[in-house]
Amino acid sequence: MLKGLGGLVEKLGELAETGQEFSKTGEIHGSGKEVRGIYGFTVKVGLGEEGPRIEPFGNIRRDAKSGRTEVQEVREPMVDVFEEKDHLLVLAELPGISKDDVRIDLEDDVLTISAEKKDKKYRKEVLLPRSVSKEKMQVSCNNGVLEIKFLK
Repeated sequence: MLKGLGGLVEKLGELAETGQEFSKTGEIHGSGKEVRGIYGFTVKVGLGEEGPRIEPFGNIRRDAKSGRTEVQEVREPMVDVFEEKDHLLVLAELPGISKDDVRIDLEDDVLTISAEKKDKKYRKEVLLPRSVSKEKMQVSCNNGVLEIKFLK
């Protein structure tokens, strides 16, 4: 375990120098009743930021009241937000989902992405860097990667 932690610290140091990101995912399968847990995290280190950001995703969460870890029915997808020259770009990884399965809600600078197809359910609230207009929104989904562009 310490070797793995040492490797992670070393990798974070490399990322801090180059301004990149590191991601790790996995699955947990239960016995008996079908229990499936998806977990992962992304460590983002960028130039000009105050340090690394660790963003978890998946459907394994710690209950705030009891402190117990539980597998939830709804998964939280990995989402990235990029401020481009002429648009704001939001990318979400939703394996097994097509554009018709996605529902997008927008209120000021809070974007809510929901998707459902058979046993796959996703939901994520994303705080955008600024308020955007739904009228200037373009949505596409290819191989489970949702791309949302907000034109300036």
